[in-house]
Amino acid sequence: MTARVSIVTLSFNQVAFLEKAIRSVLDQDYPEIEYIVIDPGSTDGSRDLIARYQDRITRVILEPDAGPADGLNKGLAAAAGDIFGYINADDRLLPGAIASIAEAFCNQPAADIIYGHGFIEDLSRGTCQPFLASPPPFSPWLMAHGGMVFLQQSTFFRLPALRRAGGFNPANRTCWDWELLVDLARTGARAQRIDKALSVFTLHGESISGSGRLEQQYQTDQKRLFAKLLGREPGPTHRAACLAARLVKLARDPRMLALKWPALAKQALESGLVTLPDGA
Repeated sequence: MTARVSIVTLSFNQVAFLEKAIRSVLDQDYPEIEYIVIDPGSTDGSRDLIARYQDRITRVILEPDAGPADGLNKGLAAAAGDIFGYINADDRLLPGAIASIAEAFCNQPAADIIYGHGFIEDLSRGTCQPFLASPPPFSPWLMAHGGMVFLQQSTFFRLPALRRAGGFNPANRTCWDWELLVDLARTGARAQRIDKALSVFTLHGESISGSGRLEQQYQTDQKRLFAKLLGREPGPTHRAACLAARLVKLARDPRMLALKWPALAKQALESGLVTLPDGA
């Protein structure tokens, strides 16, 4: 039986990027996709763009929300698939991503989460670099100290596990994706990684990550999630522990620099995501 995959795109005044995000889902070579697009009130032409594709979108939700996490909870409530994933309006899936994820869940029936690698596209610098996700399993200590990294756009979930974890925290305005993984880890969710690039995460001047406009709140949220994972505040040796965690991250996957980075860089070049200057 073919698993149904629910994908949610949250859109708010990102019309310059939105069509690429929508097309990256609609053009996937997988037959069972439920696509949900949420727009809480864009005024930049995004809603007109969504209307152009509405006959190919399973459900469009056009209603106010209390922030990105609240909007994603609306998508989660509407989703009826076996597998759940989400991308922002300024990100995109790579071709074949959903088929790869569906196959991986089929081959790993005990996995609650399956994630892969991807690319980080920085429009302000004109670069696109491979992003390598950490190997499983979840480690609360490594997660708290920056020793485990995931690309949200390349991470997918079994819907029941996501609902057991309580969905997204609507009060979190900076790192709701990371808090979701923290909550999943606390519920004992099992994760598997596949060594494929699945998505592109775009940084630009108007994005939360690219602009840095919520940096102070982000640091507050990170401290709160540290305590959520370990039951205490960061101590005087926190910086040393973070360095140790990053070294452990590499040691857990010694192929990371030796094999995967060149392979993903090659994929970036072959896909046209990155071009080298003349003479390079």
